[in-house]
Amino acid sequence: MTTTVSTSAPAARPPGRGARTWQRARRLALAGSGWPSAIGLAILALVMRLWRLGYPADFLFDETYYAKDGWSLWQHGYVREFVTGANESVLAGDLDVFRETPSMTVHPEVGKWLIGLGQEVFGVTPFGWRVASAVAGALLVLVLVRLTRRLTGSTLLGLTAGTLLMVDGLHFVMSRLALLDIFLALFLLAGVSCLVADRDRARARMARLVPLDTLVEHGWGPVRPLLLRPWRIAAGVMFGLAIGCKWTALFPLAAFGLLTWAWDAGLRREIGVRWPVVRSAVADGIPAFVSLVGVALVVYVATWTGWLVNAEAYEQHLSDTQYGAPWGDYVDTEPDTVLGETVQSLRSLALYHRDVFTFHTQFLNESEHTYQSDPRGWLILNRPVGVDAQLDIPPGEQGCTAVEGSDCLRQILLLGTPLLWWGGVVALVYAAIAWVARRDWRYGVAVVGVLSSWLPWFRYDDRPIFLFYATAFLPFIVLAVTLLLGRVLGPPDATPRRRRTGAVAAGTFVVLVALNFAWFWPVYTDGLLTTAQWLQRIWFREWI
Repeated sequence: MTTTVSTSAPAARPPGRGARTWQRARRLALAGSGWPSAIGLAILALVMRLWRLGYPADFLFDETYYAKDGWSLWQHGYVREFVTGANESVLAGDLDVFRETPSMTVHPEVGKWLIGLGQEVFGVTPFGWRVASAVAGALLVLVLVRLTRRLTGSTLLGLTAGTLLMVDGLHFVMSRLALLDIFLALFLLAGVSCLVADRDRARARMARLVPLDTLVEHGWGPVRPLLLRPWRIAAGVMFGLAIGCKWTALFPLAAFGLLTWAWDAGLRREIGVRWPVVRSAVADGIPAFVSLVGVALVVYVATWTGWLVNAEAYEQHLSDTQYGAPWGDYVDTEPDTVLGETVQSLRSLALYHRDVFTFHTQFLNESEHTYQSDPRGWLILNRPVGVDAQLDIPPGEQGCTAVEGSDCLRQILLLGTPLLWWGGVVALVYAAIAWVARRDWRYGVAVVGVLSSWLPWFRYDDRPIFLFYATAFLPFIVLAVTLLLGRVLGPPDATPRRRRTGAVAAGTFVVLVALNFAWFWPVYTDGLLTTAQWLQRIWFREWI
């Protein structure tokens, strides 16, 4: 593709837009790393999440599935059905709880492999099956610090974002349970962080290829030098792992795939390329599709290796599922070659996915659950999930100091820190306006991250879905809040008085969020409360 450059700018080019590409590349190159403080904050988050991690010593909520599934993966290579009374046996130390028949699990296996890894290292105990979640939660703090710092160029704002996430109640509790959503959130945020790094790298390379004040007069602009993009490939790996936790990661993959193409089209427009959207669709969009969707697909299939190796077990024992046609319709030969066996296993896996999809889209319709919630109200914490409750603890037991005629209780509630979430609603509205009106792409990262992980659930609001599914987009809410706090703080060249005022306002919000988290600490950690103390923390009837 031939490219001609000119030192004269077209009249249609917005003044100064191209210069921002080179200025940003230079600023990022000159900025300090900020790694020690980010790692220190992540370690603090890990310590908080490891505190009494093995308590309560029981299977909480859906841990009853994922803990045993994870252990089965490491022991047998695939998930087996477990016997009646398996929970009691495991808690008593008896691990002989699996049948020979495979289990038809309805979620992919990456998160369960990680949960099982914790049990491999620390034993099949509550601590063992929760420790991987604690590590993932701490890593999520680290990734958010680094992403925010890259977006803003400020270590202070990066640490602010990490601190806010660290003291969010939903993130805290999800980091202490053997559920899949914390792993989904980690890989999603890591994938987006890779795309942002790819955006910066592409602009830095373009700055070297097309010097400042030099524009492309004819042609496409540089193409071959931008084909190999390691960060984008890394993003494909992360999105593949995210989909390997839950299929809902497909929506952010699609949304951010379009967004990264839009970034490339904007870059080509900045250097003067005519018809940049169309030309970028060919020069950048096709390679991006391969790097993101193609790589994610390969990674996702690879995460099912244990299933594929044991496909014969599924073909034999799930020969007539309740979800569709009998498995015997397609398992009617014994392949003589490795290639034939592989093809048949992949075909079986595809049909297995068909049955799982049928389960998710049909067999849960019109079902009900005590803690189900309407996704339209997730941002305002409409219906938290109770994952443990010990009621009617009489005075004098377990340290209960309730007055005569009353009692105490313990509870673990999947509830976000209210002040942070309600502030997040305001921040998201501002982010949408800033993205459109000010054309500040950084706010688009937050908006797309929330909408792509939230709006798809509206389609399935006729089945039991839960507030903790919002864990996937929580980091993007925190990012929106932090970007708004950056505006409140003011630019570095603002007057000292303006900076002081902004610092007080932003700092006050962060402190209030931390205090709000501390107030709800007992219902995040199964703390002992009198009924009166508990009611002081249950602000709405829907929270009961």
